[in-house]
Amino acid sequence: MTDAPQEHIAPILTPEGWELLASLGPYREDEAFRLTASLRKAGHSPELVSAVLTQSRLRTKAEAKFGEFARQMIFTKAGLEQATRLTVAARHAQRFAEAGIGHVADLGCGLGADSMALASLDLVVTAVEMDEATAACATMNLIPFRNATVVHSDATSVSLEGVDGVWLDPARRTTSTSGTKRIWDPEDFSPPLSFVESLAGSGRAVGVKMGPGMPHDSVPAGCEAQWVSVGGDVTEVALWFNAVRRPGVRRAALVLGPLGSAELTSGEDFGAGPVAPVGPVEGYLYEPDGAVIRAGLVADVALQLGGHLVDEHIAYICAPGLHDTPFAKAYRVLEVMPFNVKALKAWVKDQGIGVLDIKKRGMAVTPEELRKQLLPGGSAKHKDKKAATLVLTRIGEDRVAVSVDPV
Repeated sequence: MTDAPQEHIAPILTPEGWELLASLGPYREDEAFRLTASLRKAGHSPELVSAVLTQSRLRTKAEAKFGEFARQMIFTKAGLEQATRLTVAARHAQRFAEAGIGHVADLGCGLGADSMALASLDLVVTAVEMDEATAACATMNLIPFRNATVVHSDATSVSLEGVDGVWLDPARRTTSTSGTKRIWDPEDFSPPLSFVESLAGSGRAVGVKMGPGMPHDSVPAGCEAQWVSVGGDVTEVALWFNAVRRPGVRRAALVLGPLGSAELTSGEDFGAGPVAPVGPVEGYLYEPDGAVIRAGLVADVALQLGGHLVDEHIAYICAPGLHDTPFAKAYRVLEVMPFNVKALKAWVKDQGIGVLDIKKRGMAVTPEELRKQLLPGGSAKHKDKKAATLVLTRIGEDRVAVSVDPV
């Protein structure tokens, strides 16, 4: 991973820098200018002030992924963007622990989130990071764990002698002065997917974090692919080989939410498995979780709900009854209308609608642009009126707008 220059981190890695950073409270953008002036007046160098304020801002942003641990960690901007949430890292670590793995190499450890989770389960961890600044951050973040060692090296050349498990989080972005750019080809990742497969071929327990948009035909044979969503956002697909692959599981959707976790699995390969019937928009419309869609398990959910797809190519399900499921969000169907902007504009006016949520699948429509057409003057002027939700989709050759009520 190519990241920020090390001099952005170096001022923090001194007694003065560490003490100054620890003295700051939660970062507030409206206080940044005043705080900068105050710290400069106290005699701190511009480089140190810039570094501690950058870290303070990143720590505040990192709380969404790391909770209270973020207050004691060191970050880079690019590293934080790719870092695994601790709740997800804990599940990665659990795989290795339950498989009886004793020593895990975290290749491309980034800021050390997965290494922290592994080390907290008393596994021996060798955390390897090629970028010097990021390796320095990982070293600081792993100080509390005596069973973790950080190695500044290329992940593809480090010795794996004595290692029986490997975790990888390949860099999937390139960083330049203009920002970061996503890489799509798994062979262009650092390290590439072929390197991961070669490690798995040695018989070691191997897990790798990939981007959730990974095409099914890029998933290697002989592994388990588990898509993970957190709070409705699909964060990754993890590929598991050998001892950390679960018997009889080829693909899975793990849904993590405020009420806990739920998982749907299938032993069938991609493109195989049950086929759901197709039927009308009626009763209740279900919007499957993104992890379910990515894992190709929409038909499985439809059958669980006793429902059907509204179109065989679109991930919307309808069922006559309301069912409590962690794998889809439910809406009560109120009205089904042909998609026609002029008619919908009249419908919005007749219904006295002032706030409109628009969801869509299978249609080349931009919800924001359509909302402007249906609510002239913007929704801010109509907030005293009632709210509505429209689902736009295609049924065969027909385009429809479905008025629904979120359950």
